Amino acid sequence: GRYNIEVPATLFKMNATLAWILQESPVLVWCVYSYVHANPACRGSPANVVLLFFLAAHYFNRTCIYPLLIRGGKKTPVEVMLLAFGFCVWNGYNQTTWLMQSHVYGAEWVNDFRFVGGLILAATGMAINVHSDHILRNLRKPGETGYRVPQGGMFELVSGANFLGEIIEWTGFAIAQWSLVGFAFAFFTASFIGPRGSVSVPAIKPLTSIAIITFTIIF
Repeated sequence: GRYNIEVPATLFKMNATLAWILQESPVLVWCVYSYVHANPACRGSPANVVLLFFLAAHYFNRTCIYPLLIRGGKKTPVEVMLLAFGFCVWNGYNQTTWLMQSHVYGAEWVNDFRFVGGLILAATGMAINVHSDHILRNLRKPGETGYRVPQGGMFELVSGANFLGEIIEWTGFAIAQWSLVGFAFAFFTASFIGPRGSVSVPAIKPLTSIAIITFTIIF
């Protein structure tokens, strides 16, 4: 979208809906594959399964729902799609291997404040992200063009509410998981989309820069 303005015009581009489906699908595939071929001890742990299903729920939305709701999205550079695809292959493998092969959370973990609090934070972030996406999709009526300032929800406080929501989501997921792979994912997310959110429309809602840059620095 607006963040592709610096991409050379010579790059090959593709349909935005197809790009989203292709680039996000590896994590969903890893979730299914890892569960089917899981270490029995991991699959028998409620905490492991809840964390895996949360990961799968996010990427089911990103692969099967969100792309189909895109309204006239600008074409995506193929190189950008391939980079995102590669990250999802790598990150999906790391997250699902940890949850379904490498580490077994004990029964007591589901009562741990890090697991409970982390999941609440992650669910809150997901809700902010999904709701913000809904607002962005409905900014313009059919046939309208040009940029419009988002209103409603967290957009009343920050301009990059969709980005902030996703950063909150994966920060909570990392806390609930309490692992290096989880925190690496949260750090990458904040480092990558945090700067995008901090420059969305800072002149209109400067709290964006404060909120998102704070998350980026911390995580």
